[in-house]
Amino acid sequence: MYIGGGIALLVIGGILAFGVSDRVDGLDLTAIGYICMGGGILAIILSLVLNQQRSNTSHTEVVERRNTGTPPQPPL
Repeated sequence: MYIGGGIALLVIGGILAFGVSDRVDGLDLTAIGYICMGGGILAIILSLVLNQQRSNTSHTEVVERRNTGTPPQPPL
């Protein structure tokens, strides 16, 4: 989820920073592109760190046994 969003932000930011030459009053599209690219890189790094932490977990299996027969006799 985060990797895909990070890649999308990188692509959108790259298009805004390097591909758009139009001017909009009150907006600097190049700066917005760089901000989107920074957010995309941050999202990718966070997703990789979280996936690494998730794979380092340990699992313990607990098996319960129930005897349904007669109890064992004590030794004579």
